[in-house]
Amino acid sequence: MSSTAAARLRELLAGDELIVAPGVYDGISAALVAASGFPAAYMTGAGVSAAGWGLPDVGLLTLAEMAERARTLTAVLGAGERGAPPLIADADTGYGSPINVVRAVREYERAGVAAIQLEDQTFPKRCGHLAGKEVIDAARFAVALEAAAQARSDPATVIVARTDARAPLGLEEAIARGRLYAERGADVIFVEAPHSVEEVSRIAAEIDAPLLLNVVPGGRTPELPPARLAELGYRIVIHPVALLFAAARAAGAALDALGGNREASLAGDVAGPEAFFELFGLSRWTALGERYGAYEEGTSPQR
Repeated sequence: MSSTAAARLRELLAGDELIVAPGVYDGISAALVAASGFPAAYMTGAGVSAAGWGLPDVGLLTLAEMAERARTLTAVLGAGERGAPPLIADADTGYGSPINVVRAVREYERAGVAAIQLEDQTFPKRCGHLAGKEVIDAARFAVALEAAAQARSDPATVIVARTDARAPLGLEEAIARGRLYAERGADVIFVEAPHSVEEVSRIAAEIDAPLLLNVVPGGRTPELPPARLAELGYRIVIHPVALLFAAARAAGAALDALGGNREASLAGDVAGPEAFFELFGLSRWTALGERYGAYEEGTSPQR
């Protein structure tokens, strides 16, 4: 039996089966995944933001809030018990500079996670399937990855490096970054939001490292059968909002049955990430970001 959740995840990565990891964000979702026999679970920042704080996924949560939620999820998943699904945990951009990344790794490990996902977006980040993303310099992010790898108290803890370069800089740059991040210590490479089956295939062909694919209903990446992903060489596929969207639809239907007077079906509101996050004020937060971002650019915001 594996001594840690991280060691168990590494055993799975070394195996032949594709690791299917549904997104978890609260006690109910974690309990359902644990009872359903999935090999791993994924702590979704989008789900935690929405279900835990009623916020869109635009980088508003703190390290303390995310680490505490990770601790809850690992407890419900049965961390330390034989056969418990290890938790792959979203840590956004690492919550600051490389020294903040060091602290994030330590806090997430104390929470019992098996893998820590870091991404190369600017702060504050955005959901990977929303428009308007920006990324930091690749060399700068590589330093953060090195800091994360060196900060591990358990050498088995898996570091997942996510690049969001596909949207702002193109697929060539995203693949180049994936290669660089693998060279600089990342255990798993996650190229966010490829736009076609051809792009999904090309990433697998050109990056020599364990790969993760993110599947979001209504998102930018096409859904492929697990067998095809395994054939291409992917090792992990995450479904971060599969439970979240289903729960939102079911809750909306229950409210309608109780006499709610919504003008439109909730199903339309969860057809994709942007529509879903609008339930939590995405456009208002975006407008605030644009308004106050003007200060950083040295100009006065519109009053």
